[in-house]
Amino acid sequence: MTGKKKKSLFKTWVGRVHLWLGLTSGLMVLFLSVTGCLYVFSHEITNWLRHDEMYVQQVKENPLPVSEVWKSAQDFIGADKPISNVTVYNNPEKALVFTVYERSEGSVWYFKNIKNYYSIYADPYTGKVLGIYDEELDFFNIVKMLHWSLLLETEIGQPVIGWSTFIFVVMLITGIILWWPKNKAARKQRFTFLWKDSTKWRRKNYDLHNILGFYISAIALIIAFTGMVFAFTWFKAIVYVAASGTIVPPEVVKEQSVVADGDKDAAFNKACSITKERHAGADAFRLTPAADSTGVINAYVQQHEGVYYKLHNIQFDQYNGKLLSERRHEDKNFGEKLITANYDIHVGAILGIPGKIIAFIGSFICGMLPVTGFLIWYGRNFKKSPAEKKKSLLAFLKLKKAVT
Repeated sequence: MTGKKKKSLFKTWVGRVHLWLGLTSGLMVLFLSVTGCLYVFSHEITNWLRHDEMYVQQVKENPLPVSEVWKSAQDFIGADKPISNVTVYNNPEKALVFTVYERSEGSVWYFKNIKNYYSIYADPYTGKVLGIYDEELDFFNIVKMLHWSLLLETEIGQPVIGWSTFIFVVMLITGIILWWPKNKAARKQRFTFLWKDSTKWRRKNYDLHNILGFYISAIALIIAFTGMVFAFTWFKAIVYVAASGTIVPPEVVKEQSVVADGDKDAAFNKACSITKERHAGADAFRLTPAADSTGVINAYVQQHEGVYYKLHNIQFDQYNGKLLSERRHEDKNFGEKLITANYDIHVGAILGIPGKIIAFIGSFICGMLPVTGFLIWYGRNFKKSPAEKKKSLLAFLKLKKAVT
């Protein structure tokens, strides 16, 4: 067999793989692309919609202790909905945000597994509740959970999403192989749309599938790979090992509180003050109370607004507010930093608004690929010959004449 025939046979099999994988996963790729497009700007849109609740009307010199505002918010929403944590902003104009989150077990359906999920916005200077949002029914949260696990339990929905994404990666690679031109002359024609007035829609559709698919392939692979980090622990481990250069997991110290008769509210307020002093330049930090008698107060510091790649973790004694340990972003190895940045890379936030625009366009084109690909397949397999078209036309005219 000649080299040319071998190459042709290779591309034939690649084409078959590309076709059948595309037909089996096309709807899922379209679904993930649409939900991804919808979610990209969720942070900006939500902040705009909740502006009045997010900002206080008057900034005073001294805010109330966080524990006091916590009690006010808890009394407002009711004891049957216990608050889980509070987000404190260094911007004095922003409200405190308390989160209520409780799960219910026993169902594979997302809505039946959420008992309570609310965000409470409260004025840090007066303790007044500015607004409450039911996050379970929030549009963008539903879109996120559709994208995350099809509104199913993570253990069930995530593998479906993950393997669909894996198939999409194979399709991207096989698509590039099929696109790759034989020579320089052919290469020039595959980078641009060379359409004439006489160019038919089938050819235009073919070019859209191939040319846009090639240009977006790098971005699509980044989106797909970061999605697989969420879906598969084994893939996440591969990324970590490749980035850190070690198979040893990072050592994360879990401190414990010394059981005592201390004032827990005072300790919580002290932990808040220390965190604010040590990270005055950060955007915000989230404080979570101790889970049990020996647990600690955890503070998660978000350095920049709208992104999570730069986080610091601090632990405090729940009885006296003493700082037990701090793990800053700079202390983490590159593998940890990359995993932490995975979400920001996935949605494009790592590059700010320009990055989100790129992610939006990339997701939009990814959604186009299964549609244009299906039209190519349909046109090749169900295209009528000139004789069939003539026969259909004559039958139509005959029927029209009989009716009239």
